[in-house]
Amino acid sequence: MRNIRLAVVAAIIMALTLAGSAWAQRGMGSGFGYGRIYNPQTVENVSGQVVSVDTMSRGDYQGVHLTVKTDKETIAVHLGPSWYLDQQKMIFAPKDTVEITGSRVTFDGKPAIIAAEVKKGGQSLKLRDATGIPLWAGQGRRR
Repeated sequence: MRNIRLAVVAAIIMALTLAGSAWAQRGMGSGFGYGRIYNPQTVENVSGQVVSVDTMSRGDYQGVHLTVKTDKETIAVHLGPSWYLDQQKMIFAPKDTVEITGSRVTFDGKPAIIAAEVKKGGQSLKLRDATGIPLWAGQGRRR
C-alpha cells in the first residue's frame, strides 16, 4: 500500500514538472504565442531605423512592436507585452537607430523578428533567453 502511494505521488510530481516545462516553453501565456514559434536556429542580427512603435492587441494582451527599416527591408519586430516594456528603462521612438538580435519567423503570413535583445545607443534591452523563453515568463501581469 505504501509503495502504491509513493508511486502515485511520484507520478503526480512528474506530471506537474512536465506540464510546467511545456507551459514555460510556450511563453507562459504570452498572448500571441510567440514562445511557440521562436526558433533559436533562425536567430540573426539586423540593424536599422525605427519607422514606428505600435501596440497590438489580442484579447486582453497588448504587445509592443517596432517597424524597422534596414538596408534590405522593412520588417516587424515583436518585442513583448506592454506591461513588461513599461517597466524597462528603454523607450523607443521613430528615427531611433537600433540593433536587434532575434528569431526570424513568419507571422500572419509576413516576415517578422521576435526580438531577444535590442540595442540602442549604449543601452541594451534583453527580452528572451537563448532558447527564446521570455524574461517576463512567470511574472504575471504586474502593472
